[in-house]
Amino acid sequence: MSLDNLKSALPDYAKDLKLNLGSVIGNSELPQQQLWGTVLAVAIASRSPRVLSELEPEAKANLSPEAYTAAKSAAAIMAMNNVFYRTRHLLSDPEYGTLRAGLRMNVIGNPGVEKVDFELWSLAVSAVNGCGQCLDSHEAVLRKADVSRETIQEAVKIAAVVQAVGTTLDAEAVITGITG
Repeated sequence: MSLDNLKSALPDYAKDLKLNLGSVIGNSELPQQQLWGTVLAVAIASRSPRVLSELEPEAKANLSPEAYTAAKSAAAIMAMNNVFYRTRHLLSDPEYGTLRAGLRMNVIGNPGVEKVDFELWSLAVSAVNGCGQCLDSHEAVLRKADVSRETIQEAVKIAAVVQAVGTTLDAEAVITGITG
């Protein structure tokens, strides 16, 4: 199992990550589609080849073809949007916020899966990419759809743990390559 491969690859100093990885994925109360769509989208957003190569096959096996494509679409569109909207928010000149974005984002309106699932995946990717404006926007849509704070937090926990696992394993690969 790929989740087990990731857990066994983590060094002893990252024992908490190993435990958290098993917990946030293995014991999640999210429905399968929300869980594995979140896992796939944040694995892509983590930019860790190891994490993506280990988790993608399991995600694909647990998602419908439409959900698999939609989760990848959430990672792709948020990679663009998080940079754009984070930058507009961080710029001191508020006039940028009044300008038309002029970027195509059609997939957000028609993701091919339940809107709540896509919004949850977009929120999780936004957490990895650190875009407060996108986090607020997706959280508001989810809350308006009566998604609980616990569900939203569950997706963010998955994002945090998967990102941390990727960071740790990628760093270890460099350290081992240098010192090994």
